Amino acid sequence: MSTEVKVPTLGESVAEATIGEWLKQPGEAVALDEPIASLETDKVAVEVPSPVAGVMGQHLAKVGDNVSVGAVIATVEAGGTATAAPAAAAAPAPAPAPTAAPAGDAAVLSPAVRRAVLEHGVDPTAIKGTGKDGRLTKEDVVAAAAAKSAAPAPAAAAAAPAPAVAGDRGEERVKMTRLRQTIAKRLKDAQDTAALLTTFNDCDMSAVIEAREKFKGVFEKKHGVKLGFMSFFAKAACLALKDIPAVNARIEGDEIVYHPYVDLSVAVSAPNGLVVPVVRNVDAMGFADIEKAIADLGKRAKEGSLTMDDMKGGTFTISNGGIFGGLMSTPIINPPQSAVLGLHRIEDRPVVRDGQIVIRPMMYLALSYDHRLIDGREAVTALKTIKEAIEDPTRILIDL
Repeated sequence: MSTEVKVPTLGESVAEATIGEWLKQPGEAVALDEPIASLETDKVAVEVPSPVAGVMGQHLAKVGDNVSVGAVIATVEAGGTATAAPAAAAAPAPAPAPTAAPAGDAAVLSPAVRRAVLEHGVDPTAIKGTGKDGRLTKEDVVAAAAAKSAAPAPAAAAAAPAPAVAGDRGEERVKMTRLRQTIAKRLKDAQDTAALLTTFNDCDMSAVIEAREKFKGVFEKKHGVKLGFMSFFAKAACLALKDIPAVNARIEGDEIVYHPYVDLSVAVSAPNGLVVPVVRNVDAMGFADIEKAIADLGKRAKEGSLTMDDMKGGTFTISNGGIFGGLMSTPIINPPQSAVLGLHRIEDRPVVRDGQIVIRPMMYLALSYDHRLIDGREAVTALKTIKEAIEDPTRILIDL
């Protein structure tokens, strides 16, 4: 008996999604509640579970199709018997390792991963996937390509390949994912609506680096999570937002909405683009809880398992471009928020201390803000407060 698979409820005010990928092909066995498809919404990827145990039936929608909540997208034959996949009938092949990426036509590769494979020219079957159920992520492909580039070329490969034929350079057109379209629209809306301005400062990271080195071992042993820079910046930001409430506020119509709490949006890279999940009530959390929350959100972003609730709200954003090597940037605010803190790479630079030129690990900080709500004096003061708290973390302990 065929059972219909319908698009589930996607969250408040979300009525439509895009078929991102099919995780099960017709004829494959499926278990009850096993994910059979991945849907892309404006904010996150949502997996569609099988309503019954049986065999995957027809796909009634293609990858890239837009589907509404409640629409029938596939069928599952309850209690049926799985059949061999067409690709398997051609010739027997050794089974892949449990954690490796599946090969051939049955490969479960998201559009972002397929693009990365084509761009970097790597073999996806030779890469160990770190995503959910061993699936490949874009980061896996990029890492494999970097390792391939770093490896010495074999002696037998001395001859250069023939140049590509002019006019045939492998151009590819790929429809933008729903998430990428939403990111593009929101960023452009932010530029068109807000009076964006960015103020900069530099920060001596010596004290934070020293504290991490001194306590990272006992911290991880006690709390089960590594002590990173983000918890220091999160707590420093809370000091600044408490002193300058406008930086933690938003404009709603002709009113200013002030928040007596800090729900911190943390920009993280996911396979399909940048996402900004929220750590709630950061102002009431300790270092260990902040590190655990951020690590969990980062892991789930990489796996594509963030939920709508993870993305809702947020009063202030921290974006760390330094992990990709960025020296300086002008981050764009995350509407309806009014400010975002940009972190960058740490590098040794000569600075003057007590009349002497010394080398210190320095980081440029950037605070972009909506000038309609936040005055320059307030923005500069907030960024200076963050800088001073990082350069002397004792300020965080005594709320100064």
